[in-house]
This record gives sequence, structure tokens and C-alpha cells, in this order.
Amino acid sequence: MQAVILVGGEGTRLRPLTSTVPKPVIPLVDRPFIAFMLEWLARHGVDDVVMSCGFLATAVRNVLGDGSQYGLRLRCIEEPEPRGTAGALKYAEDLLDERFLMLNGDVLTDIDLTAQIAQHEATGAVGTLALVSVGDPTAYGLVRLDDDHAVAEFVEKPSADQIDTKLISAGAYWLDIGTPERYLQGTFDILEGNVVTAVADRLGPGYLAVGERVQVDGRIVPPALVDRGCTIAAGAHVGSLVVLAEGVTVGEGTSIERSVVLNGAEIGANCVLRDCIVAAGVRIGDGSEISGGAVLGEGVTVGERNVLSRGVRVFPQTDLPEGAITF
Repeated sequence: MQAVILVGGEGTRLRPLTSTVPKPVIPLVDRPFIAFMLEWLARHGVDDVVMSCGFLATAVRNVLGDGSQYGLRLRCIEEPEPRGTAGALKYAEDLLDERFLMLNGDVLTDIDLTAQIAQHEATGAVGTLALVSVGDPTAYGLVRLDDDHAVAEFVEKPSADQIDTKLISAGAYWLDIGTPERYLQGTFDILEGNVVTAVADRLGPGYLAVGERVQVDGRIVPPALVDRGCTIAAGAHVGSLVVLAEGVTVGEGTSIERSVVLNGAEIGANCVLRDCIVAAGVRIGDGSEISGGAVLGEGVTVGERNVLSRGVRVFPQTDLPEGAITF
């Protein structure tokens, strides 16, 4: 079974995370984001994937390889210019067989794909859509169905008097991780087991994974994942709902909750991190607070006693002096 995954967007809503890393391979918990989709496809018998990249196909390929580690064949192609959904599919046409799955590459999902394929075969349809019901469909395109669930009509950006269904065409949908808020929510869903992924095996029944060579003199509260080579100093509190990637250092008396801290970041003493994302190589000085949806890009340096909150985004390699921001 083949699948084509569309990953053409530049991930602008996820900047500064995507300022230095292509969106398909930004880290999510303990692996590149798109790995969750590849593993899910492999579980349902897909063995050949074509990934249509709008740009940076080489960077994506360098991270994911040929797909063998996920149990499938993976090929990445790069469109010469943005061509939309249909255009991207047309560009990949020569690599596709008569029957294939087509997916958006920015969603986290665990729907029963095998059951959907079986339904497609049973109905003899030319194509089968995965639909999702949403509370407020005004920002989406509605999909109206006949009594036998055949698609009758698409209604784009409906007015209030046109809304007679809440079904929209959003692909195989659990969560779109295209914003920092949804990136964090996806992380929490994985840690709590709300979406079925291979990470659950690593976390185990205690919802806690601690890698090799981790030094813990403080406290870790599950659900949490602390990867290899991390150091948690005395009096530090990590969790719940926290990911510390490889080589993260947490200083004395620091508290980290509901946050993601990526490779090699150094967090000083007596800091507070809550509901935030800290990219790789960031250094945070003593007594700083990072909260309220703040996102720090790769290589940022935050001096002592800074307060960053209210969704502030600090772009890669920025250097904030001591006490520069206190809101």
C-alpha cells in the first residue's frame, strides 16, 4: 500500500521552531514529528511513502533517511513552486500506483486506517474521505453527505444560514500541531496516552521515561520524558507534562511544568518554566521566568532575571541581557 504525504507548508505559525528546522522533522517528544505519521502508516500496512515537500526536501531526507527505520520505503520530492493540494499530487503522479492514501503532513492521528481502507473497498468508491465533526465549522469547508454517506456537496467558508452539518474535510484528524499551543497539546496527549503512539511503550504504565546517564538530584513528576544525558540539580522540580530532550541541564531550585526543553538547553538556578517551548542550545540565566506560551528559538541566550510570557517568541541566536524583559 502506498501513501503520499503533503508537507509543503513553511510552518510559519510555528516559528521560531521552524526558523532553523523544517516543520516535518521538528522534534515532538522524542522523535521527528512526521515519524509519528510514518509509524502509524506502517502499523496499517503502508510500505511505500512519497513525501511531497514544498521546500527543503534534502534537509527532511537527511533526518528521515530512506524510511527503513520505520519499516517502509520513503522518497522525498520537492516541488519547484507551490502548487496547492491537487498540484502537489499531480507532481508526484509518476511515483504513485493506481491506489494510494493521501494525507496532510501536519496532523497527529491514530484513527483506524485499516477500517477506512476496508470501507473504501466495500463501497467500491473512487475515493474515500476522512471527515471530522467540529463545534464551529464556519472557518472550514463543509462536506454534505447523502443518506448512504456518499459526498453530495462541498461548501467553502459557509455563512450561518448554510450550516446544516458540522462535518469538515480535514484529513485523518487528531490534532493539527501547526501552532505552539497545539504543539504543546500534542506533546501532552502523547505523554498522557490520549493518542496511541510508540512512545507509550517507552513511558510504560508509570507514564515516565528516563534515559541513560541521567543524573537526578531533584524530582521528576510523571507523565514526563527525560532523555539521556540530562542533569537535574538538587531542589529542581520537573513535571508533570514535561519533555527534556538529550543533554538538558536544569539548575538548583528550578521548576519546569507543562513544557518542552530541547537538546542541550541549559536552564539556570531558581527559574520557572511553565507552558513554554525552549529550542535546542538555549541558555536561560538564573531567576528567569518563561511562561504563558513563550517560545525561545534555537541558540537564544536569556540573561538573569528576565520574565518572558504572553506568547512572546524570541528568534534564533537572540541575546537578551540581564533583566532586559520583565513582562
